[in-house]
Amino acid sequence: MSHETYYVPAQSRWPILASIALFLLAYGAGTLINGLKTETGNIGLVLVLSGTLMMALILFGWFRHIINESMEGKFSPQADLSFRWGMSWFIFSEIMFFIAFFGALFYVRTLAVPWLGGEGEKGVSNMLWEGFVAEWPLLTTPDMQQFPGAKAVIDPWHLPLINTAILISSSFTITLAHHALKAERRTAIVLWQGLTILLGITFLSLQVIEYAEAYQELGLTLHSGVYGATFFMLTGFHGLHVTMGTLMLIITWLRVLKGHFTPDNHFGFEAVAWYWHFVDVVWVGLFLFVYVF
Repeated sequence: MSHETYYVPAQSRWPILASIALFLLAYGAGTLINGLKTETGNIGLVLVLSGTLMMALILFGWFRHIINESMEGKFSPQADLSFRWGMSWFIFSEIMFFIAFFGALFYVRTLAVPWLGGEGEKGVSNMLWEGFVAEWPLLTTPDMQQFPGAKAVIDPWHLPLINTAILISSSFTITLAHHALKAERRTAIVLWQGLTILLGITFLSLQVIEYAEAYQELGLTLHSGVYGATFFMLTGFHGLHVTMGTLMLIITWLRVLKGHFTPDNHFGFEAVAWYWHFVDVVWVGLFLFVYVF
């Protein structure tokens, strides 16, 4: 049945279940990071694993529910517009999320570290660690015993540069897949989107290699001072977003194989493409301001 007027979805259990799963994840992660344990052991790990499993099941069920509604022809132009606004606001919230971390990086580099070195109107804080040299990347921390600095930083012109080329290329491949969908060329869609998925997996694999090198060879960890903390917070959260984006690409790719999208009705595909372009743009900012400058 086609709905050409205002469409009101039926009440759904998925949002409240997702809230519970996210609470378990957040509470478990906080417990795990702070090393809190109970008499029964490390409850944080149990909560994180439980929340992750619950969230995976919820997303599977939620996606299936929305897909079934779409295939049944329940979504009117009004519903399509609502989806577009919803995805736009979601991406905007993600932009603000990363702006907060980039802002923290800017504050540390341009204000806090120079103050500790004796510069500016708040440079009296140099009295806390006399002789501290303000430089960035900050490899020699004020308190080397508690926060030992890294031996060196990641070379931006090797794995990070390769990953930059990979993500930029993936923006082109997902765009080619989108154009192929509009032209209803199924083979081309499968090819270009499959290549995009492969590029996303390659990016994540290279980032794992980079993290292993940082921890094992360079001593660059979350505990290696403010540089290590900002490095892993920014690149780690971005890696999480790439993982989510890759999973969404796989889901839409499987839907393409089933013939779910048409040239006039494919916002599920388009929303994932928007999200993928977003993570690509964020990476360019990371490459420039975390690795290069």
